[in-house]
Amino acid sequence: MKITWLGQAGFLFETDGKKIVIDPYLSDNVKNFEPENGRRVPVDERFLQIRPDVVIVTHNHLDHLDKETLKYYLTPVSDALVLCPNGGYQELRKTYPDTKCNFVLFNAGTEWTEGNIRFRAVVAEHSDPCAIGVILSAEGKNYYLTGDTLYSERVFASLPAEPIYAVMLPCNGRGNNMNMADATRFALRTGTEYAVPVHIGMFDSFTDEAFLHPRKITPTIYREIKFPE
Repeated sequence: MKITWLGQAGFLFETDGKKIVIDPYLSDNVKNFEPENGRRVPVDERFLQIRPDVVIVTHNHLDHLDKETLKYYLTPVSDALVLCPNGGYQELRKTYPDTKCNFVLFNAGTEWTEGNIRFRAVVAEHSDPCAIGVILSAEGKNYYLTGDTLYSERVFASLPAEPIYAVMLPCNGRGNNMNMADATRFALRTGTEYAVPVHIGMFDSFTDEAFLHPRKITPTIYREIKFPE
């Protein structure tokens, strides 16, 4: 399993011979609508050249459903599997009508198996009411990408009763996301082995210093995330 952080809430998973891209934000599109939120880290265009087998979008916000990035992946010749909850799903179908991609409506509670990988959509508590988190199960481990979310009992009620190896979660405390304290509590409550705080450093100067999980893994943008053996 190789996992690369793409910045913000974006990830590239490589496993079972497949490339899986989740919430890629590889443009400066948000700045066009929110001038104060220009990206602070330049785009690494290498990641626009990959041909993902699976594309997952957790909700319909600009830094998650980024059309300026997705146009590189959802081309007329692409046949990727695209998993997205309602709202975002409708937007993608409308924006990319000519692609050969398989668009799957991926609302909370839905599961999809692709080869040896299982994807499960779980609840996210966010300002997009259709927002989801995703549990990716592969190589005998469960990776939980919360998507944008607040600390909520609805979220925990939707999680399967299985061990979580790593949770990737927002901690910026803005835009209906958890702050550092609540993100720490959230990660501890999941019982995860490792916690990866994200959704910081793209539009702001936040660091994860106040995220106090004892097995925190601080990611570096565009680099593989290394978990202890």
